[in-house]
Amino acid sequence: MRAVSATASVPAPSPALHASSRAPWWPLAAITLLAAALRLSTLDLQSLWYDEAFTPVHVLHPSLSATLHSVVHSENTPPLWYVLEWALTRVLGTGAVALRLLSALAGIATVLVAWAIGRELAGRRAAVAAAALVAVNPLFIWYSQEARAYALFVLTASVAMLCFLRALTEPSPRRLAAFALAGSLALLSHYFAVFLLIPMLLGLLLAGGGGERRAGSLRARVIACAAVVLVGLALLPLAIAQGGHGSQWIGSWALSSRLAAIPQYYLTGYMGAPLGHGIELLVALLILAGLLFALWRVLERREERAALLALGLAACGIVLPIVAVAIGEDYLAPRNLVAAMVPLTTAIAVVLTARRTGRAGLAAAALVAAAFLIISIDVNLSPRLERGNWRDVAKALGVGTGARVITTVELGSAPLEYYLPPLTNLGARASVRVSEIDETGYSPLRASAGEPPAPGFTLSERLDIDGLIVYRFLSPVARSVSERALREHVITLAHPEVLVPGLRRAAS
Repeated sequence: MRAVSATASVPAPSPALHASSRAPWWPLAAITLLAAALRLSTLDLQSLWYDEAFTPVHVLHPSLSATLHSVVHSENTPPLWYVLEWALTRVLGTGAVALRLLSALAGIATVLVAWAIGRELAGRRAAVAAAALVAVNPLFIWYSQEARAYALFVLTASVAMLCFLRALTEPSPRRLAAFALAGSLALLSHYFAVFLLIPMLLGLLLAGGGGERRAGSLRARVIACAAVVLVGLALLPLAIAQGGHGSQWIGSWALSSRLAAIPQYYLTGYMGAPLGHGIELLVALLILAGLLFALWRVLERREERAALLALGLAACGIVLPIVAVAIGEDYLAPRNLVAAMVPLTTAIAVVLTARRTGRAGLAAAALVAAAFLIISIDVNLSPRLERGNWRDVAKALGVGTGARVITTVELGSAPLEYYLPPLTNLGARASVRVSEIDETGYSPLRASAGEPPAPGFTLSERLDIDGLIVYRFLSPVARSVSERALREHVITLAHPEVLVPGLRRAAS
């Protein structure tokens, strides 16, 4: 009990910290503006990929009730993001910017929260470093530009961490209520929030010492923690009903590869693998060198406790899902751990900017931030690091005459339905009479790629659009082709989809 209390408690700010609180606010403003520029200026640069396009095509409906019904039957995430996205798109429409705006705003707000967390833990130097690293990290920028729930998950989990730290320092009813609200919103954003909240709940329940005011009322702490637990329990029926929709790919991805992807995601971003292990190692060495220098100079007691606290939260957010795999609950996708990277980042910031590191510590943090920034900019300059360019594939395919069919892989179905409405899936065992067959996919291609998918059709065009391949086959007259034949001839060895021009989905 004594060890837990020592780790969980955050010491009262020193007089020096009060002095630093009166320092100019311009660093936070500059970092926030940089974060906004990195997220907003290129918000529509990349094409929507499958998960993003699936939302406006299959989940968002004119009515909120129909949208929530789709969340239950086609998604595997709690409803908060979809409700907010539904409200936003009712006003702004379903263009790429409108769909991604909520995530971008959440990503920018997370920078402000990271500043507050760093300051709460170790003062202004840590606050500057934490905010800067979150602002430019390629993983955080990636999800700030994705029309999915991850950026909101990162924000709500970060706010929960901030409220947790403040409740540890002064467990007043107001601060405990703020933690309960933030923790509940985190659970409503993503189920993996539970792994970050478990150590926070235990920390609040087991914290003590320092007098009645510091320890707070046990009853108040229990009520705050119980409120979060009740929200989690209320979400269980939804999680069971969703049944892990669309998560089958996780089990087919080797666990060793997923574990290796966790540090790679953090160091070089979601699509950083093409950069090679050399770049990943370089960024890791920059961080490691700064950490070793700070530890060599010896952390002050307050800094050590703050870093261990943040690192402990990050470890729970990463290790507990791995433990869940061992007991048969395998939902371990590296992207589901993105919120745990905020406490990890703040732990790094606290150590790098420890008081005894002086200007060298700030320089080390600046070097790491510069490396992150260069990678983030490279993503916007290199198609190989971006999402699949289904938007330009759709442009290349054009509107069509109506007498055509498009075969694609599953990852291309929702984007093509989004960019080429109205398209619908051809029913199983059906046939279609067409004079044009367009086949789309990506490498590695099947040996039959480029061969006519049906008698009477000849290859008219082959295109390579940033790694996405298009084959166009034409026939002088319309011919009947079965859905089975089209599926068997998809050019990529992956789950096939067959799309035909059809009616727009009915309003719900």
